[in-house]
Amino acid sequence: MSGGRSVRAGRHTLRIHRPDKVLFPPPGGGDGDGSGGGDGSGGQEYTKADLVEYYRSVAPYLLPQLRDRPLMLERHPDGAGGPRFMQKNVSPHYPDWIARVEVAKEGGTVCHPVCQNTATLVYLADQACLTLHRWLSRSGNLDRPDRLVFDLDPAGENDFPLVRETARHLGELLGELRLPSALMTTGSRGLHVIVPLDGRHGYEEVRAFARDVADTLAAAHPDRLTTAARKKDRGDRLYLDVQRNAYAQTAVAPWSVRALPGAPVAAPLAWEQLDDPGLHARRWTLADAVDQARTGPWRELPRTGRALGPARRRLDALR
Repeated sequence: MSGGRSVRAGRHTLRIHRPDKVLFPPPGGGDGDGSGGGDGSGGQEYTKADLVEYYRSVAPYLLPQLRDRPLMLERHPDGAGGPRFMQKNVSPHYPDWIARVEVAKEGGTVCHPVCQNTATLVYLADQACLTLHRWLSRSGNLDRPDRLVFDLDPAGENDFPLVRETARHLGELLGELRLPSALMTTGSRGLHVIVPLDGRHGYEEVRAFARDVADTLAAAHPDRLTTAARKKDRGDRLYLDVQRNAYAQTAVAPWSVRALPGAPVAAPLAWEQLDDPGLHARRWTLADAVDQARTGPWRELPRTGRALGPARRRLDALR
């Protein structure tokens, strides 16, 4: 295994340590060093060098989704099959050109990393950060999110047809409320439906609105959908999860690699791609997600989000 190599990213040259280290073993086997094994869902192994190159390539599409947002880093030093740890605080050895934001917490503060450039993406990949989890608000306005997220979480591994159907119903309901929305695979089990907001509403108001939308949809399909937070109360129904819409909570960032066999990616997609019978939560991987990014799946999403007031009045009229 080579000792390292240099990579240029913007104005910075970074040293990649152990670029040949396998982070995602090939299907059906491992490399014997604790990196874990595959389950046949992927087609090849991926190394740290592959991860770095992916994040360099996807940077033009990923960075606009990350800028000014506090991050939580999901790191896997021994690869996707090994132990993980979630990192909020910036490590002391991180270079000073990586942006930071200090966030108040009970009894102190947390200094989160913020990803403003490709060099930061490359540096974090070298740190075996496979997945980036982002806040729904930005560093200049931490109390007021400009994204709302519905997490469509199926009860079983084979329930993706219900996920697709629910996404359509939710998209139609949001359309009635005149709210633009976007779709993203989670790279794990389900889909996220994302609504851009104007950043004028606090988290409590946003989450209450999201819960009322979810309750309205669940009431229309009580045998298939639920907002019950406890698993024992859900049965085999799909869970409409709105819990991420809270201060200091995070959601997986678009174009993030997930620590699962085959290196699936949380990939934005266009609404018409719901009609693809081959669509599933892990449809795109480290091997082809950049191709999906180049299609511009969110190109019709408005740059400026909507206010919730008019949508709230329309929702109340429907209920």
